[in-house]
Amino acid sequence: MPNPSDLLMLRDKLRAFAAERDWDQFHSPKNLSMALMVEAAELMEHFQWLTEAQSAELPPDDKQAVGEELADILLYLVRLSDRLGIDLREAALLKLEKNAVKYPAEQVRGSAKKYSDY
Repeated sequence: MPNPSDLLMLRDKLRAFAAERDWDQFHSPKNLSMALMVEAAELMEHFQWLTEAQSAELPPDDKQAVGEELADILLYLVRLSDRLGIDLREAALLKLEKNAVKYPAEQVRGSAKKYSDY
């Protein structure tokens, strides 16, 4: 889990970046969530026609491009959570706790079934 100060630093840099460009007017939760999904789709493009093995062993140039898409996703996610007043770190930790209850390790180990199938 990222250090809380790392997420706060990103949040603050994103606030300043948007303010310097007068982009707050465009950074509504609706617009940010849509931009987030566009970036997620761009990430998927890098893996679309690869085998499982190829997807795990990306060439350096592809890995760099994937890293840039992941960074875009992270930045939009941090910005969206900031605009909604959601503590992203706390939300992630709470969700992890919920998932531990939904997917008890002793019951789901080695299975990809959805929790409703147990």
